[in-house]
Formats: sequence, C-alpha cells, structure tokens
Amino acid sequence: MATAQSLTPQELAIMKVVWRLGTATVRDVHDVLRRERREDLAYTTVLTMMRILEQKGALSKAQDGDSRAHRYRPVRTQRQVMRSMVREFVDRVFDGAAEPLVAHLVADRRLSASDREEIRRLLDAKDAKDDKEG
Repeated sequence: MATAQSLTPQELAIMKVVWRLGTATVRDVHDVLRRERREDLAYTTVLTMMRILEQKGALSKAQDGDSRAHRYRPVRTQRQVMRSMVREFVDRVFDGAAEPLVAHLVADRRLSASDREEIRRLLDAKDAKDDKEG
C-alpha cells in the first residue's frame, strides 16, 4: 500500500467507512458518507476515490456475487494505517521525537483526567513488558 501520508482527507473518510463495514460497495460508502457528512457527494466521486484507493493498494475488490457491483475490502487494518500515519506525522513535525508531541498535548490542555490516566496505564504496561523482555 502507498504510505499513509498519501491518504487524503477524503480517502481517509472512505477508508473509515470501509473499516467500519468490513466490506462495502461504492453505494454503501456513498450512502454512509452522505448520511454522516450531510453534504451532496456525487456517487461518481466516491467511485473515483475508491478506484484510486485500489490503485494505491489500500483497497482490494471482488465481484459481488451475480451483481455488477464490486465489493471492496481494506488491505490493511485501521490500526496499521493509523500507526503509520502517526509515525509519519511525528517524523515530519517533531523530527521523530514523541516527547514534544506529548508535551504539546499536555500544555494545550487537550488531555482530560481520564486521558492522562489511560496514558499512565499504557506507559506502565509498556514498562512492564520491556522489563520482561529485557
């Protein structure tokens, strides 16, 4: 698949729908996007974007039974793509260092008490795992 940074906001929106549905036709994605985004989105636009995602290797398609429609499925999991996108963002914006990102989030007060507690839990779990392996 193309690197995650090459996913445009529209492509990512389509991928999120396909991940949620598991497999989807262009009509499925079109209907969800129109309902959730409440904008007039042309079917042909969604079709073109899904073809581009297929060319990029983000989606694969198969004939949907006897129908003329194709059913698309993601090639990579949402978690894999998110990890790649975050890694690319940290590399590009913070020169590969995660600490300035976390410091920025904390300073910007975008972390709730439950967010901070979850981060502490994740760090403790990572430390325990590293201790076992090391």
